[in-house]
Amino acid sequence: MAGIVAAGSFLAVLGPYGTDRFGWPLVWFYWTGLMAMSMAIAWTVGPLSRRLFPRAPDYVHYAVVAFGISIAGTAAVLAINGVVRGQTDWSSAPVIWLLVFILAAFISAMSWLLEYVRGLRAASSLSARAIPAGMGAALTEKLPHRLRSARLISMSSEDHYLRVRTDAGEALILMRLSDAVAACSALNGAQVHRSWWVARSAVSDARKGDGRGTLVLENGTEVPVSRSYYPALRDAGWF
Repeated sequence: MAGIVAAGSFLAVLGPYGTDRFGWPLVWFYWTGLMAMSMAIAWTVGPLSRRLFPRAPDYVHYAVVAFGISIAGTAAVLAINGVVRGQTDWSSAPVIWLLVFILAAFISAMSWLLEYVRGLRAASSLSARAIPAGMGAALTEKLPHRLRSARLISMSSEDHYLRVRTDAGEALILMRLSDAVAACSALNGAQVHRSWWVARSAVSDARKGDGRGTLVLENGTEVPVSRSYYPALRDAGWF
């Protein structure tokens, strides 16, 4: 929220693209509203792009977000200008789209650059943990840079994808759970269900059931333990 207000205020002061004609405080509401809408689109389009194109580099997802913002932003600008002027000038749509896209692309590029630099710094400061002991490169190479130095909490399969949860966030990657489990064979964890793998250190509570059980993780997630895996986990002291 603070970032939205700061960006909106900055653009309101600059008054680019002739928006200074709105005057205060309308120009502030204009740009702050557009920034809020853009952020909402980024939060929606970004995860969707990562789900649809899990193998694409991070900068591709930021480019998709910029394009999505440019479409919605153009519609919003045309609507606002139509209200202010009493009619919508559709002939100006291509120019407005280009101007909005340039602004959205610049903001997306800066966001990507900050994320990239943050990942490099994390990898440098935690070089000893860059590839956690016991975690194979087959898994770590598929993770975003920001998660490669994080502690693994759990993994769960979602269709043909794998959701990897760490103490620094999560990511959806294209990988089979069986391959990921094999890559983590040296870690202190276990497959507890046909769709779940859990790190032992992430378990905060274990509930026994009728030949099965439930593991409660440190982040509050409840993971089912199937009948086929329960005996081995019980014998290993998980329950």
